[in-house]
Amino acid sequence: MRVLLVHCHPRGDSYSAALRDTALSALEAAGHGVESIDLYAEQFDPRLSAEERGAYYDEAALPPDIAAHVAALRRAEMLVLVYPTWWFGMPAMLKGWFDRVWRPGVAFALGGVRVLEPRLTNIRRIAVVTTYGSPRWLLWLVGWPDWRLVRRGICVLCAPRCRLDWIALNGMDGATQIARDRFLALVRRKLARV
Repeated sequence: MRVLLVHCHPRGDSYSAALRDTALSALEAAGHGVESIDLYAEQFDPRLSAEERGAYYDEAALPPDIAAHVAALRRAEMLVLVYPTWWFGMPAMLKGWFDRVWRPGVAFALGGVRVLEPRLTNIRRIAVVTTYGSPRWLLWLVGWPDWRLVRRGICVLCAPRCRLDWIALNGMDGATQIARDRFLALVRRKLARV
């Protein structure tokens, strides 16, 4: 399977980077071809400029700096997102990646039979590898915003019945080294079975 792995964390020595490396090695060991994007390492610009927003619905007006990202999305059969959850959502850099890259003509078309016609039907599976500082009960209390966005917003722009695998470590702020190591092993096991 062709996998696009998108990582979003500002520090190369973070636990999130260890999760990225674990996910990458597990997928490659399982025989998948993995293309990796590190948004911070490549200094991706998440800002949607006034000019870009003005041409947002013009499918031919693809900004040159996102062309490689669009091509990678179109090649992928699986999307893996690795990020920490901050303030109950994905980091602003990753949200900006969705704002700029998952645009009309790439992720969807407007109108037609449905309000949004999916355009990334090549993506049959999405896996999210994330950490939460908060406990699970608090996520439920606030409505689990990042899960809802991916399940109800992102997956519907992909293949029908796109599978979502959610691999999360709750209570990251107080997690011991043993808990973090166990979670790395869980990520390795789950992605090795893809």
